Amino acid sequence: MPWGDTDEDGILDNEDACPEDAGPIENKGCPWKDTDGDGVLDKDDNCVEEAGTIPNNGCPEGEVTEEIQNNLNAFARTILFDSGTAMIKPESNTILMEIVQILKTYPSAGFTIEGHTDSTGGEDLNRELSEARANSVKDFLVKNGIDANRLLTVGYGESKPIFSNITNYGRARNRRVEINLID
Repeated sequence: MPWGDTDEDGILDNEDACPEDAGPIENKGCPWKDTDGDGVLDKDDNCVEEAGTIPNNGCPEGEVTEEIQNNLNAFARTILFDSGTAMIKPESNTILMEIVQILKTYPSAGFTIEGHTDSTGGEDLNRELSEARANSVKDFLVKNGIDANRLLTVGYGESKPIFSNITNYGRARNRRVEINLID
């Protein structure tokens, strides 16, 4: 008498440990479990008993530490724009993808993207430019999988310099983006 395949998973019922529920042959015909209900199957979950996130292999996300915050801004400050525009230079894409990976590790954390300029040009123009640059960074992050609802943007213009605007070096350092955790 031939055996059937009740759950239609390709495994005959006499060899299927779960003949009523479809599952892979690697799990004897049973579906993989997700004990903690976090969307990460137990076979891939490093924290089977504790709900976590997919980027953290099923473990709860940690806190955004001061070190992580510093790394974010070290990356963010190296994002380059065409002079006087909000157009991100292509050579910044690798840096931006590093930022995407960091943000994906903390999927419930919110961040503010802050744009800054040097003191060249008018104050109003600089504020608009800094906001446009912050929005360009946000757009890139969103296009690469970061939820827009987690990101706020603000343009500070020339109001928060980190170096003197007297030298070219100082002005270059003041033209920056910062990404900060929303407390």
